[in-house]
Amino acid sequence: MRFTRATRTAAAIISSVALVSLAGCGTSDSSTSSSSSSGTTQGYDVSSVSKDSSIAALLPKSVTEDGKLTVGTDTSYAPAEFLAEDGKTAVGFDVDLTKAIAAVFGLKAVTVSSTFDSILPSVGSKYDLGISSFTVTKERMDAVDFVTYFQAGSTYVVKKDNPSKVDTGDLCGVKVAVQTGTTQEGEANKASAACKKAGKTAIDVLSYKMQTDVTTAVVTGKAAVFYADSPVAGYAIKQTDDQLESLGDQTGVAPEAVAVKKGDDATAKAVQKAVQKLIDDGTYKKILSTWGVESGAIATSQINPTVD
Repeated sequence: MRFTRATRTAAAIISSVALVSLAGCGTSDSSTSSSSSSGTTQGYDVSSVSKDSSIAALLPKSVTEDGKLTVGTDTSYAPAEFLAEDGKTAVGFDVDLTKAIAAVFGLKAVTVSSTFDSILPSVGSKYDLGISSFTVTKERMDAVDFVTYFQAGSTYVVKKDNPSKVDTGDLCGVKVAVQTGTTQEGEANKASAACKKAGKTAIDVLSYKMQTDVTTAVVTGKAAVFYADSPVAGYAIKQTDDQLESLGDQTGVAPEAVAVKKGDDATAKAVQKAVQKLIDDGTYKKILSTWGVESGAIATSQINPTVD
């Protein structure tokens, strides 16, 4: 899920078709418990995380007055955020981090399961924050402020043994599954346009609201390949009993961040300090390790980092 993202010209897109990663997909909008369920999806217990009064004091009354930290999340992007076996409890490393941040603030975490493309427009009104594997982009920073907490690359995924003989160096004419409303979808469409401009067959971009549907499209042969954050791709491969495999090297490492209402400097500063506190005291690393994604750990949380 993210470090720095390389920029590419249209010609480079044709040759590499390196679709830039972005996390997210979607489910119906509904509130879910912020506690992890029992069983294979049990997350990290953050009950030891205590309130930091100095950090909590930075939050505006609009966030604290109801005693809750309400967070919009697309719960179809395992292992970052997804629903447990009961079909209603939100789990994942983003969800555990949400609970830990809320604990630092002395608030109750409330995760609201939402379609990915509906979250950012609702931050500051419906949601206090958006935490859903959002890749930091210049375009998104026009709409919200960001506080970084993770980093990840992207991985192409095909059926076992690559029966369609997908070549990631030339995806023109290939059916590629992506997620609706994501940077990934936008880059796929740009790459497709570049294919046509070069006189090649356009990429057949198959856009789905949910990552589960993106994964299923490849398993069933509707698409030849999908492209997703590397931790998500790895999890999908495991969950399909190795019917799938990664193709090529990880690409497009870039930062992921918590979305905050644009111009709400107080909340952004409070979130940055909360994330940094969790990094410094070791809670953050324990959360990531619980989900096997510690390779995406960062050392310093930043507000609105510079991106290419």
